[in-house]
Amino acid sequence: MSKTVKLLSFAVVCACVLLAINFGMRASFGFFMTPISSEFGYGREIFAFSLALQNLCWGLFQPIAGAVADRFGTAKTIYVGSIAYALGLYVTATADSFWGLHIGAGILVGMGIAGTGLGVVLPALARMVSEENRGLALGLGTAAGSFGQLLVIPVAQEFISAYGWQTTLMILAGGSLCMLLLSRPFRNDGQQSVVVSSEQDQTLSDALKEASGHVHYWLLIAGFFVCGFQLAFITVHMPAYLSDNGFDAQVAVISLSLIGFFNIFGCLLFGSLSGKYSKKNLLGIIYLLRAVAIAAFMLTPITTTSVYLFSIMTGFLWLATVPPTSGLVAQMFGLKYMGTLYGIVFLNHQLGSFLGVWLGGYLYDTTGSYNNVWWAAAAIALVTAAIHIVIDERPVSRLRLLAA
Repeated sequence: MSKTVKLLSFAVVCACVLLAINFGMRASFGFFMTPISSEFGYGREIFAFSLALQNLCWGLFQPIAGAVADRFGTAKTIYVGSIAYALGLYVTATADSFWGLHIGAGILVGMGIAGTGLGVVLPALARMVSEENRGLALGLGTAAGSFGQLLVIPVAQEFISAYGWQTTLMILAGGSLCMLLLSRPFRNDGQQSVVVSSEQDQTLSDALKEASGHVHYWLLIAGFFVCGFQLAFITVHMPAYLSDNGFDAQVAVISLSLIGFFNIFGCLLFGSLSGKYSKKNLLGIIYLLRAVAIAAFMLTPITTTSVYLFSIMTGFLWLATVPPTSGLVAQMFGLKYMGTLYGIVFLNHQLGSFLGVWLGGYLYDTTGSYNNVWWAAAAIALVTAAIHIVIDERPVSRLRLLAA
């Protein structure tokens, strides 16, 4: 094995572990909803708003983090993100009012996720590998995040039960600093090895004008908005929804763990398929199946079996959208500013996440039920599946002329 291949393999491993930490800690926040709300005597809307703010800040800072990584390097972005993540967890653990929750769990953790997550790491991976292996690499990185969710969620729940939510957040804060050590392979993320000379001549301003004037880029953005709405609502509110229906916390742990486990297979499968088949068609299939899964879950009596079956189906489709979506950005516009352009797409994913998390808490407090949000998630998934039919996934004219 050549030295280059060894370095690339090491970089992929570090990227996967980093994303596992990032995703695992973020996915565990739903289990803090009940103890934190009880501790402060708030309704669920308060901490739900903190987590909605987290998703919003994650999205707002993602294009900035992507642009910083494109300009100054991935490693420096990960440094800042890791410190913000740890500080946010610490501030949340020591909060004495809802402002502390909003600043810590909301703003700082949102910034930390943006600096250490998919929007920064996946473009670095895309620049390191060849085009034929890009879909698989993106799928592998996304799957690793789900593996972290599978590992961290049960541990976080056990720690909350044994040590309390504040101590658990302190432990997670220490764990987030481990991401600093995993940034080393990205000090030179290899973008010069695959970005062609024509892309080197394009400025950031030119790239933004090109993308903003491309209607199919906006259709892709609209689809990812819906993805964020669904995923964030389920991640945050599923434990409380199951508790309301008489299930103990262990069922919620198993449910979210099943989502994380089967998401590994979904990411790998759709990542591999996105290198062979139409990415827009794969996305349309994913959103259609999500709508079917949610509708079936709502229409059948809720039992332990139905919860687990829904979790398996949802997990298989969970982050399966990420490899074809990020791959489409690279396919349409090239690699040089992929971090920035994918960051903008992801911003809208997080706007959807903000709405899904906040609306879930708001409607629960006002109506006493999550049912309206579940049905809204199913309906907009159908619309999104239709949107992807009309997306033109060809490279923009600049790249097509170069190829010709």
